[in-house]
This record gives sequence, C-alpha cells and structure tokens, in this order.
Amino acid sequence: MKALVTGATGFIGSQTVDFLLEKGYDVRCTIRKTSNLRWLENKPLDLIEASLSNTEQLIKAVDGVDYIFHIAGRTAASNENQFIEANCNGTENLLKAVDKVQPTLKRFIFCSSLTVSGPAKSLDKPITEDMELNPVTAYGRSKKAAESIVCNYMSKIPITIVRPHAVYGPRDEDIFGIFKAVKMGLGTMIGFDKKYVSLVHSYDLCRGIIDAAESEKTIGEAYNLSSKRPYTWDEVLPAMSKALKAKFYFGIKIPHSVVLSAAYCTELVGKLMKNPPVFNYDKGKDFIQKFWISSIAKANRDFGYEQRISLEEGMEITANWYKKMKWL
Repeated sequence: MKALVTGATGFIGSQTVDFLLEKGYDVRCTIRKTSNLRWLENKPLDLIEASLSNTEQLIKAVDGVDYIFHIAGRTAASNENQFIEANCNGTENLLKAVDKVQPTLKRFIFCSSLTVSGPAKSLDKPITEDMELNPVTAYGRSKKAAESIVCNYMSKIPITIVRPHAVYGPRDEDIFGIFKAVKMGLGTMIGFDKKYVSLVHSYDLCRGIIDAAESEKTIGEAYNLSSKRPYTWDEVLPAMSKALKAKFYFGIKIPHSVVLSAAYCTELVGKLMKNPPVFNYDKGKDFIQKFWISSIAKANRDFGYEQRISLEEGMEITANWYKKMKWL
C-alpha cells in the first residue's frame, strides 16, 4: 500500500510516517522548500514538494496513492483568516485533487482536533462525537469549518475524521516547556480550581490514526482519540517530576485573570513579529477551561482503539527522549 502524509515534517505527522514504515507502507510525504527535514532524513521516503495552495502540485502528490493522512494544519496565526486559509482552503484543495485523479482511494484521514467540540460542561459528561460542535477559539472554528468541507466530500471519497486531544511525546515542542519548568523545580497550574484534561501519547495517537484508516467500519465517521480517563494537573505534574527524577517542584497557581492578561499582551507583541506566537488570547481561553475531556468509547467500539501507554510510562518515554536529544 502507498500512503501520502501531509504535515510529515511535524510532531504528529513524522511519527505517523514512522508507524506506516514499520507496517510496510510505501510512504510519500509532502514538503516545502522551507521544510525542516530532521525527522525524515535517512528514511525510505518519497518526498514531493507540494503546497496546499497549489492545485497542480497536489494532483501530483495524490496520484497513485491508496491512503491519505491529512495531518498538515496551522496551529498559530495572526488572525482567523490565516487559520481559514490553511486549515479550510488547503483541505478543500487537497480533496479537489483527490476527486479529480484518485477515484480508487481506499481512505482519506482528516486530522481535526477536539477543539472543534469545545470543552465539556462537567466531569460526568465528557465530549462525545454526537454532541453539537461548539469551538471557543479561532483555531477550533477553522477546524470545524474544515470538517464541514470534508463532510461535503463523503459521498464521493471514503473519509474518516479523527479528533486528537492534548498530545505529548517525543519531538513535541509545546509541552516541552512544562518539562523544563518541572526540571527547574516549578510546576505551574492554571487557576485555583481543578482542571481536567484528556491526554494522549503520540504513540497511541499515531497508531489510532492508522487503525482508523484501515477499518471498514470508520468510513464517514468521526472519532475522539485521547486517554481512557481524564487527568488533573495534580496527577500530570508529579508524573513529569518522577520521569525527570526531579527531587521536588514547587506548585504555582496562576489566576485566570493573569493568564488572560499575559495572553493578550503576547498576542499584541506577536502582531509585530513575522511568526505569530503559539500562546495568544485564544490559547489563554483554552487554558482556563475546566473540562477538556472526551470519551473514546466510539473509537474502541468501531476499531478497537485503546490507551496502551499509561500517563507514567508516557512521561518517562518523553522525558528520556528529551534527555537523549539533549533538549534537557
């Protein structure tokens, strides 16, 4: 089988590539002239230059493949239009290319996000796939709009949507900052109430993405991919500390008002920069939500998805990778 992976140079895309290679797939990856190929070097890959805004390049990229894993997407932007351009228009361009030249495609996987659903309302009512989508950020709204586009093609293309939640693991640069803080003895928590989050280790996520693609039951469906149960930061931070073999950390609780003020200031400064910061006001709104939790019951029922890597094991794997790469 031949698979195409967009976003292959990133955190999740590159690990999906690794899993596909281990399973014996021939893998083609879209790259750009400016792409950093550090996670793809010295691997038996077919690298093809293709932008999601260039229809001719996309037609060449999708020609002859059996599976498409559309993982590319923009997670930081200066405004909502930039999110729409990358996450919606780019996705539609790719689907148009598939519709034009690849009628025998076995599966198109669209990697969305749990942010399309918004946070849950309570601990006993985690987000399920049949709930109304209610994103609270521009990124989430762009992913919701992209899902609408994807659904318009489901009558012509075998499509499955996956919605990862908060992801951590080797190669991740976002949660890395928290690892660094804990190693220095600082454990930051948002607000004075408990926050609950469904985490997923990148190995579980990438395996789940591929399993969803290979199952006949998943065509035309959407799936949450996360942990079996939600965690509190009172569980996450000690697991990090243990994995790092840190002697202690001092827990600091930051009021919501401070988080939002800092996020607003960062966003203002980011408007003067070439590359927008990941932490902005929308991200601040993300952080102060109490229940970023979801159910994986549907994925377990339809294609056997389950959490195989525990929080403690996942933190140890991640911390050891950071140390091996001399990030820590």
